[in-house]
Amino acid sequence: MENLFSFYIISSLISLLTLHFSLAADTITPATFIRDGEKLVSSSQRFELGFFSPGNSKNRYLGIWYQMSPDTVVWVANRNTPILDPHGVLAISNNGNLVLLNQANGTIWSSNVSRELKSPVAQLLDTGNLVLRDNFSSNTSEGSYLWQSFDYPSDTLLPGMKLGWDLKTGRERYQTSWRTANDPSPGNFTLRLDIHVMPQICIYSGSVRLFRLGPWNGFRFEDAATYIQYLYKQIVVDTEDEFYYRYEPYNSLSITILKLYPSGKVQRLLWSDESYSWLVAFSAPDDLCQNYGHCGANSICNVNKTPKCECLKGFRPESQHNQTLSITCERSQISDCKSGSQFIKFDDMQVPDLQEVLLNESMNLKECEAECLKNCTCRAYGNSNLIGGGSGCLMWFGDLIDMKRTLGNLTGQSIYLRAPASQPGKKKTLWIVVLIALPVVILPAFFIFYRRKRKLKEKGNMTRAKEFCEGDSAAKGKSKESWFIFFSLASISAATHNFSEENKLGEGGFGPVYKGKLLNGEEVAVKRLSNKSGQGVEEFKNEMMLIAKLQHRNLVRLFGCCIEQGEKILIYEYMPNKSLDFFLFDYKYSSGFAIVTDPASKGILDWTTRVRIIEGIAQGLLYLHQYSRLRVIHRDLKASNVLLDGDMNPKISDFGIARMFGGDELQSNTNRIVGTYGYMSPEYALHGLFSIKSDVFSFGVLLLETLSSKKNTRFYNTDSLTLLGHAWNLWKDDRAWKLLDPTLQNEALYPMVKRYINVALLCVQENAADRPTMSEVVSMLKNEIVNLPSPQQPASSYVRIVEKSVLLANSEAEASSGNCLTLSMVDAR
Repeated sequence: MENLFSFYIISSLISLLTLHFSLAADTITPATFIRDGEKLVSSSQRFELGFFSPGNSKNRYLGIWYQMSPDTVVWVANRNTPILDPHGVLAISNNGNLVLLNQANGTIWSSNVSRELKSPVAQLLDTGNLVLRDNFSSNTSEGSYLWQSFDYPSDTLLPGMKLGWDLKTGRERYQTSWRTANDPSPGNFTLRLDIHVMPQICIYSGSVRLFRLGPWNGFRFEDAATYIQYLYKQIVVDTEDEFYYRYEPYNSLSITILKLYPSGKVQRLLWSDESYSWLVAFSAPDDLCQNYGHCGANSICNVNKTPKCECLKGFRPESQHNQTLSITCERSQISDCKSGSQFIKFDDMQVPDLQEVLLNESMNLKECEAECLKNCTCRAYGNSNLIGGGSGCLMWFGDLIDMKRTLGNLTGQSIYLRAPASQPGKKKTLWIVVLIALPVVILPAFFIFYRRKRKLKEKGNMTRAKEFCEGDSAAKGKSKESWFIFFSLASISAATHNFSEENKLGEGGFGPVYKGKLLNGEEVAVKRLSNKSGQGVEEFKNEMMLIAKLQHRNLVRLFGCCIEQGEKILIYEYMPNKSLDFFLFDYKYSSGFAIVTDPASKGILDWTTRVRIIEGIAQGLLYLHQYSRLRVIHRDLKASNVLLDGDMNPKISDFGIARMFGGDELQSNTNRIVGTYGYMSPEYALHGLFSIKSDVFSFGVLLLETLSSKKNTRFYNTDSLTLLGHAWNLWKDDRAWKLLDPTLQNEALYPMVKRYINVALLCVQENAADRPTMSEVVSMLKNEIVNLPSPQQPASSYVRIVEKSVLLANSEAEASSGNCLTLSMVDAR
C-alpha cells in the first residue's frame, strides 16, 4: 500500500514537471537555460530556436527556423562568432541580458541591453520573434520589449518584420545575405528600403545598387508580380519616428518569407502543404532588364524585345550597332524646347530612378503636365500615387535611369516622357503665319496675358498666406503639401511690429533675425535676407525646398517664406533658449562689440544637459548624412548654429550653404570657401574639398567646445594655438579630464569624459579618411564597452596658415544670437 502511495506521488510530480516544461517550452528565465541539442518551441509550434550547423560546416550557431522546414533558418544570433564545439549555452546573465556562452563560459554573443531588469524573460513568439521583456510588466506589446530579434534581421524578412528606419534611434533594419550556404556571416549583399523622395526596395553590393523594386505607388511596389497582392498585404509606414515596409498575409495559415541569397538574388517564397516544400512566387534579378541601369541612361529595357535596349524619342544610340548590353543614348538635337515639346505616354512601366526629381502630392496629373511643360529641363512626369485613380505629381529632371517594361505588362504605371514636337509638313506655313501675325496680334496679346497671369499668381499667393496666418485649418492643410508656404509681407510685418528693434534677436551674414507672433498666436523666428547677402531668388527657393524635405527632432523646423516686393524672408520655429554659444562661452560678439554673457547662463548647462545636447547634435547630423531622403552636407556646423528649445534640446539650423549629394556621391569641391574658421576641416579650408567627413570634423570641434566651454579660435596659450592642440597635449599626457569645464568636475564621470574627448579627437584628425562616420560616432558615444581606436594628432596645423589677427577678426565678425541662423563667408587662403 505504501509502495502504491509512493508511486502515485512520484507520478504526480513527473506529471507536474512535464506540465511545467510544456508551459515554459517557449521561454527562458534566469533560472533556466538551453544547451546544444535542446530547443525553444513557440506556442503554436511553428518556430523553433536552437543550435545548428549550416551545410557542410561543423561550426555551431544559434538560430531560429520553421519547425516544418528545419533547413529554413530565418535568423542567426552569432553570425560572426561561431561556436567551435557542440557545447554552447543560451542563458540570461546577471544583468538581464541574453548571452550565448561557449564551453569555457566565454560570451560569444549578447543582446547588449543597457537597462537592468528585475525579472527578465526571453520568449520565442509565434511570429518567429525572440524577445526579451520584464516579466513583472503587465504590458506584453511590442513597445514593452527591451530587445527583439526582429530589430536585427539576418537574410530573411518574416511577416511583421520591419525593413527601414527607426528615426528616433537612427537604427536601420535591413537584410544581409549569408556569405555562403555553409557560412551565415554577413555576405556581400544587402536588401534595404531607400526612402529618398519615395520608398524603394533595393539590393546593394556594398554601396553599388544592383536592383530596385519600386517606387511605392500607394498600394504596392512597381514591378512586383500582380497576383502577389492577393496573397499578402504590403504596408509602408511613414511617420516622424519611423519609416519602414512590412507585409502581412491575408490568411494567418499562409506562410511566406522574403529571402536574400548569397548570390545577391531575392526571392518571395510560399510554403506548400501539398508538396511540403517552398514555392518561388517572385525572384529578382532574373533577367537582364532587372539589373539596375542595364540599358544606360535615357533608354528603355524590354526583356520581350530584341534588342532589349531602345533609346527614348529625342535620343539616338551613340553606336549604331544593336546591342543586348548597355547602350549610350545621346540627344538628337540640342534642346527639346527649340521646336516645341510634346509628351508621349508609356504604359506598364517601372518609372525611372528617383535621382533628380520633384514631388508635389497636392497636384493632379493635368497640373503636373502644365508644370513640367513650363520647364525645359523637366524630362518626364507621372502620378506619385495610384490609389483612387491616381494623384500627386512626380517630375524627373536630367537623365532618366533604369526604365523598363514591367513583368507581364500588368504591374507598372503610366509615365509621360518629353519628346520634341514633330510637325515637318506644317513648319513652312506656320512660320509665315507667325511672321505676319506676331507684330499685329500675338505680341500685344502675350504681354496682356503675361501681366494678368502674374497678378493672379501674386493674388493667389497673398490669399494663401493670409489664410495660413489667420489659422484657417483647411488652408493650412493645403499649404502644407505645396512646395512653398507663402506668407504675405503685411502679415510678417505685423508679426514683427514692422521689423522693430525691440523684436530683433540678432544679425548674421544672412541678415537680421526677428521674433514674431503670427495671428494664430504661434511664435516664430523671422530671418530677413539683407541686400548685402549673395543669395538670389533661385538660391533662396532651392534652400526652401531642401529644408522643407528635412524633418527631424534635432533640426530646426521651417514654416515658410515671403518673397514679395523684392524681400526674401524665411520663417522658422522660435527657439526660446537662443543658441548653444550663448550658454557656452563667456562673451559673444554683436555688431563688432564684445558683450559679456551672464555667468549664471553657463550654470544651466549641467553635465546631463550637455550630454543630451551632444547626442542630439550627433543624431541630427546622422539623419542629414544617412537617414534623410536627401544626403545633406551642412558645411557650417558651429555653436551659434545649434539652437535650443524650451527644454534645452538642440536643433541644427542654418542650411544656407548646405549641399545636397546624390546617392553615390561621396565628395565634392568648390572654389568658393564658405563657413567659419575654427570649424572647417583642413581639406575644405585649403582645397575646397568637402564631404560628410567635413561635418564630422566640425562636430569634433563642437564636442570639445561643449565639454570645455572654450571657443576653439579664441583659445591661446604658450603650447597650442587652438583648443584642438590643447586637447591633444592633455590627451598625450593622460590629463584629458583637465579639459572639462571646472563647473562640471563634480558631476561628470571620468570614463565618460575620456570617451567623449577620444571621440572628438578621432573626429578632428587631419586625414578625412581616418575620421569616423556619424553612425560610428553615435555608436561610440553611446556604447560604453566598445574599445575606441587611438586618435592621430588633430588637424590644428592648418590654422597657422592664417594669421592670428585674421582669425580674431573673422571670429569677432560672427554674430551669436538666439535664433540667428548665421552665414559666415570667408575666402580661401
